[in-house]
Amino acid sequence: MNPFDLSIFVGRLAQDPSYTEATNQAIALLRDPNHFQWYLIPIFVSIFIFYFSEVERKNWNVVMAGLFFYGLEWFFEILNSLFLYVHGTSALWTTPGVNSAGVVNSAYILLVGLNIEISLMFLFLGIVCAKLLPVDKKKKLFGINNRIFYAVFFAILCVIVEIILNFWDALIWEYGWWNRYNPILIILLAYSPLIFFSYKVYDMRTLKKKAIATGAMYAVDIVLLVVFIGILGWI
Repeated sequence: MNPFDLSIFVGRLAQDPSYTEATNQAIALLRDPNHFQWYLIPIFVSIFIFYFSEVERKNWNVVMAGLFFYGLEWFFEILNSLFLYVHGTSALWTTPGVNSAGVVNSAYILLVGLNIEISLMFLFLGIVCAKLLPVDKKKKLFGINNRIFYAVFFAILCVIVEIILNFWDALIWEYGWWNRYNPILIILLAYSPLIFFSYKVYDMRTLKKKAIATGAMYAVDIVLLVVFIGILGWI
């Protein structure tokens, strides 16, 4: 047995005529390691530098908020994949992994709505969202608590980026109540809570509490991935 054989990670989902075209495209590439690209290596290195620079400064508020952000993002992605399983047509968002010419444009599709490039971006984004926070959590901006203000502000920026990706067919929204013409739910239910709860971890009084919250988040993710990928094969 080859210890480097990654075939066990290839998606167990099967294409289905009841699925949308984008969904079937994503499933065809799901966890297939044969599209590796070298650009991933410098991105991984940049992430390590980014995080270890904060660790060196002992900026634990930012580090733990960034890590919690990433863990919660994975939780949302798992729910999105389960939405596909339950609904049977499409996830709320899908990363097909191919362009309009049918050429593969992602190095790795982790879940139907998450490719490796987006996932690595979220590792950066959590840190960025936390670094701009004022120390005083009660400070107001334009009459709004700064935590709420920045959560909504960054959520809007993220959705603007996603709208651009949607125009490029790199990110697909299938439902009329969740698309570029009606982005309110994306802002309020996806990005705002993602950022806001990472700020809650940022503001926890002790490093121990931050570590427990973050560790619990990752534990939930791992259990869900083991159950829904490894055991049931639903996502």
